[in-house]
Amino acid sequence: MLASLVSIASLMLSTLLMMVGYGLMNFVVPIRSVAEGWSTFTISVIATGYTFGFTISCIITPRFVQRVGHVRVFGALISLLSIGILLCALMVDWRAWLVFRCISGFGIAGAYLIVESWLNERVTNDNRATIFSVYMITCLVGSIGGQYLVPLGDPSNTSLFILCGVIFALAMLPTALSTAKSPTPIHQAKFDLPKLYRLSPIAFVGSLLSGALSGTWSSLGGVYTQNVGMNTAEGATLLACVLAGGAVSQMPIGRISDLMDRRYVMIVCGVIGVLACAIMTLFNVQAQLTLYIAGFLIGTVLYPIYALNVAHANDRAAPDEYVTISSGIMLLYGLGTVSGPLVGGAMMEVAGPSGLLWFLALAFALYAGYAGWRIAMRKPHEGRVEKTDFQSIPLPVRGSEPTVRTMQSTAD
Repeated sequence: MLASLVSIASLMLSTLLMMVGYGLMNFVVPIRSVAEGWSTFTISVIATGYTFGFTISCIITPRFVQRVGHVRVFGALISLLSIGILLCALMVDWRAWLVFRCISGFGIAGAYLIVESWLNERVTNDNRATIFSVYMITCLVGSIGGQYLVPLGDPSNTSLFILCGVIFALAMLPTALSTAKSPTPIHQAKFDLPKLYRLSPIAFVGSLLSGALSGTWSSLGGVYTQNVGMNTAEGATLLACVLAGGAVSQMPIGRISDLMDRRYVMIVCGVIGVLACAIMTLFNVQAQLTLYIAGFLIGTVLYPIYALNVAHANDRAAPDEYVTISSGIMLLYGLGTVSGPLVGGAMMEVAGPSGLLWFLALAFALYAGYAGWRIAMRKPHEGRVEKTDFQSIPLPVRGSEPTVRTMQSTAD
């Protein structure tokens, strides 16, 4: 086990630094956007640039990796992250930021894909849980740490943007200088959405909704904290609570779903999400502890539902269909992340900060309601159901092969 951890030490250090930059970037950008006086809908449009780049990268990056290898592409993608945030500091115009955020989205998605592909080359059935737990903790600590850098600077000038660019640049060094062997090339994604819908309608619809949920919160959560009157430290704490909720709940929710029809777990997750969003709408910034608890509860169901969708679809797929199914889920999730911020931003424009919570509550309600409807339409054991062991997925969107390997049964 120790040897396995040593073999990924440089990769985890690069990941930690990348996630520190990511956490800083995803908080300082919306704060600066609010400070510039841009409307919530305009900020949501900028966010779609990021999610669009994110989705496209999941499709394109494997082709680059096949041509020149993981290390070179990882370095190039980290460079794009640094370039994207530094350009935001150089040209403060929402139309330009739409392009710059697309660059950042492309870079971070490709970097996720490469890191997880690398990890999957290092794991075995015996150490899979430990390795991915280390990865989850690294991502969580890095993201939270980056968010708490914002109160140390002034988002209205270029200092935090430059710091973020420097941190991204530093993230290249451990991997670039590592002597560890590179993993084998990533398989290209193959999409078959009709097959996915036939196998698991709830995974099809649920992937769109889970993308809309996480994409909207990650894009507009920082805007929400500013609009309700939180300072940067308080806002960072709320965002950290949501992340922490997602980190601690994935495995328990997954294990429970292994013991019953996963659709019942989906219903419970949707109901918890609706209730948590309702609680947040009832309290203002003066009741900070309540907001933090509600944010934590939102996180406990917001992130795990993506993995539930993957697990439910794989329960009904043959082993040779895993790549195609997971790739389809990835594409649908990406479409959700593009459309969600637009609708959520429009609702915030009309209803104020609470519009974000109403949008999240609506998406959670649709998720729970559709799962309930599918239970009525199809019996639990109708179709192929040889349950794969649930494996937590640290970050929602994946490339094709890393996702499939993570979700496969330990009996493979």
